[in-house]
Amino acid sequence: MRNIKIIIEYNGKGFNGWQKQPGKLNIQGEIERAIEEVTGEKVELYASGRTDAGVHSFGQTANFKIENTIPIEKIPLALNSKLKKTIVIKSAEQVAENFHARYCCKGKKYSYIINNSICGSAIYRDLEYHIPIKLDIEAMEKASKYFIGEHDFKAFKASGTSSKTSIRTIYKIEIKQEKDRINIEYTGNGFLYNMVRILTGTLVEVGLRKYKTRRNTRHY
Repeated sequence: MRNIKIIIEYNGKGFNGWQKQPGKLNIQGEIERAIEEVTGEKVELYASGRTDAGVHSFGQTANFKIENTIPIEKIPLALNSKLKKTIVIKSAEQVAENFHARYCCKGKKYSYIINNSICGSAIYRDLEYHIPIKLDIEAMEKASKYFIGEHDFKAFKASGTSSKTSIRTIYKIEIKQEKDRINIEYTGNGFLYNMVRILTGTLVEVGLRKYKTRRNTRHY
């Protein structure tokens, strides 16, 4: 039995997130279908984490096990030939039998891009969030510090979360601005359902001066 790790890039538009759902188009199901077509084996694909509907990935890690002896270097090309053009297997390698993409994951990084120009963009319309009102980046950076560390983020999750606990650790939040684009980058040990979107929405409200940070408190 071979344990194969793959790195995946995908455009989440049109998909109902990563996880398999009956009757709904999803990333996991599409890749498992492609693996079965290539190898003749039905597999379970394990990911480092699940992404929500509409979320894109530049480097999702996943693994599966097969008996097939297809050369490792041919796996990406073979799978890509069976996948939609919005899903690309970037690389593949054989790893130790006990490797598991979820349990061996050391951290996850989410990027949320905001177009802060007046008119927005036609080309990147589906890849960024358009806010035509000028945001106060300094206030957003100050507010983001309150999220760093281990906290109970139950107030920052959408209904339908299946996680046993809402406690998560955020290692770092970076807010980078280049002209009219603002990139908010979250690095942590895991994120709840819609957690990044809700955190970003909160920071945006701070940037719109709807909220002010307070001293001597962990919340604002």
